[in-house]
Amino acid sequence: MNSFASFSIGPGHGRHHLPEPRRVEPGQWPKLEAALAVVNRDLKATLPGQDALILVLAPSWETAPQGAIDRDQIYVAMPDGRWHGNAVNASDLEEGGPLEPDDATTVVADAAQETIMELLWQVWPICPAHKIGMHPRPEGTTEDWCQGETGSAGPPVWWCRGSRDATGHDVCLVGELAATLPGKQRRALRRSERQQNGSR
Repeated sequence: MNSFASFSIGPGHGRHHLPEPRRVEPGQWPKLEAALAVVNRDLKATLPGQDALILVLAPSWETAPQGAIDRDQIYVAMPDGRWHGNAVNASDLEEGGPLEPDDATTVVADAAQETIMELLWQVWPICPAHKIGMHPRPEGTTEDWCQGETGSAGPPVWWCRGSRDATGHDVCLVGELAATLPGKQRRALRRSERQQNGSR
């Protein structure tokens, strides 16, 4: 797991043991789980040997006062529980309200990308046309769009900045990367899915 088992503060202070991160229970975070299922479709399409990502809960070492917002953090992690990057429920904590489905997909896609890139040491996902990394953002945003900007109502897409001569472009909706694969890869993916469905 991606946490320290204990920590100490300054000389002479005792060690405090942190609770172990654990896999999120199904149904506990439905919007985040649905968003991760969408992102895992893209992972399966573009990194077929990679197992699906999971959500892990890292309990806070602080005790939240009665009635306060939970301080536990949810991360997008590799199947073994390792993660890298920001918590995906941070927006809930900052805004005090639930994430909208499109917002959840964008936040989870961004976290998944960071975990994969840092722990597998590879760029993901890659634009099929320009062979460079893409990033999640709302559909139809302009070149100068900044993360956190309001007023972008489009669903989340994988966006590519393009080549030096080209402008950025939306590649596809998050979750739809399989449709951008070359024919041979797309057919191999469908064959693999049929075999998996047949073995169940």
